Amino acid sequence: MVTRLSTKFMNICISSMCKSKQLLKAEVVLIDAIKLGVLPDTVTYNTLVDAYYRFVSIDAGYTVLNRMKEAGINPNVVSYNSVMSGAVRKCLLSKPLQLFDEMLQSGIHPDVWSYNILIHCLFRLGRPDEGYRVFKDIRHGFVPYVLTYNAMINGLCKARRLADARRVLREFCDYGYEPNAITYTTVMKCCFRCGRLEQGLEILSEMRRKGYTFDGFAYCTVVAALVKTGRIEEVDEIAGKMTSNGLVPDLASYNTMINLFCRQGKFDEALKLVDEIEKQGLKCDQYTHTIIIHGLCKIGNFVGAEKHLDYMKSLGFGFNLVAFNCMLDCLGKAGHIDQAVKVFDSTEVKDSFTYTILVHNLCRAKKFLFASKLLVACLKSGWCVYCMCLCMVWLYPHRIARLRIVSRLHVN
Repeated sequence: MVTRLSTKFMNICISSMCKSKQLLKAEVVLIDAIKLGVLPDTVTYNTLVDAYYRFVSIDAGYTVLNRMKEAGINPNVVSYNSVMSGAVRKCLLSKPLQLFDEMLQSGIHPDVWSYNILIHCLFRLGRPDEGYRVFKDIRHGFVPYVLTYNAMINGLCKARRLADARRVLREFCDYGYEPNAITYTTVMKCCFRCGRLEQGLEILSEMRRKGYTFDGFAYCTVVAALVKTGRIEEVDEIAGKMTSNGLVPDLASYNTMINLFCRQGKFDEALKLVDEIEKQGLKCDQYTHTIIIHGLCKIGNFVGAEKHLDYMKSLGFGFNLVAFNCMLDCLGKAGHIDQAVKVFDSTEVKDSFTYTILVHNLCRAKKFLFASKLLVACLKSGWCVYCMCLCMVWLYPHRIARLRIVSRLHVN
């Protein structure tokens, strides 16, 4: 006699096959079980739906839903949630909306997971008002969970609707829920992105009062905001808190802080952080060195910047074209156009940005004839279009010079 235990055993076998990506063997197990009189259930097909959308395609997962119906087993909310979730992971954001409507037409009641997926998709599709309306409508059926509130707050923050996000956060608390670290960190980051630094720091203080800890990236976000406002002493305090919580800043965090110090002209502070990176046993990457070179150029230390480019080569990084372009641009903007030309001629490695930077600065210096020659070289290198447009903007009042450049380009 076939028992329920037999179906359960079959589901375990199919699940194991699916987890190891052996979908053909899972199908063989299903066929053999049916031949022996063991009938599949909703769990069987849901397992296959999940596996097919993960390892094959969304369409393949949806096909299993149809097979499920043909077998006389009605898909449930878990079935549809699996396919909807898979569509989101594949960035097919309109598909979950269609599946959600199909689920409603089939008489299947969505759950919290369904609504979270729907809200997430609407925000990602640039339809925040619809996402917010869905959020308000679902409260008539059931009270949203913490996950729903977090999804809503995250969507509003990405849409830079800080006021709405903070209103949802207050409502969150009014319902008796306790926001978690993810909730607070999401709103805090949004405050910083929207330039509401004080509001972001207020949320940080509230997190501290409630005893929450947050990850290294969140610390880095706070540090960046403090550096922007010149509150360096508080940066040290945050770094101390970070260390006491067992978190060590990663290289991305250090690069962010170095970049902010360089942009503010606090080059000594930036170099201290470089020393600290080495003490922590980390190694600077190309981005770190590019920040330093750009910082040296900003303070007019072009000799130091050039030496640092050579130093990068000695470390095995090779030629850094991004750093080279930064130095070229800073030389031109500082009025050292002749030196910029020498630096340009010193390397054979160039890209469209290299040509564009020098053309732009030559035009600024009113060296239009030289700019025209460079445009011809740019044309031969295949980088012409943007440089030409840029040059024409500068030469608009200078009709004769503009005609000379056009004739040169036609000749070549």
